[in-house]
Amino acid sequence: METVVGLHRNHFGDIISFVTSGGRVISYQKALMEAANGVIQGVQTIEDYDGKLILSPEQDQSFDHYPNLF
Repeated sequence: METVVGLHRNHFGDIISFVTSGGRVISYQKALMEAANGVIQGVQTIEDYDGKLILSPEQDQSFDHYPNLF
């Protein structure tokens, strides 16, 4: 099973894609789907205050410590 090892941010600082331990670069939406289906470990889907599904690391408060990989 894969885990998230890095991410890509846009110039606003928003996460736009994730890098997996398998070397895949997947969009935020695909990562949401795969986390919900148990394909990616270490992340979970949660609802934000607007009711929108977002990704969150299971062990940490945010993705801030993940490297920004290109």
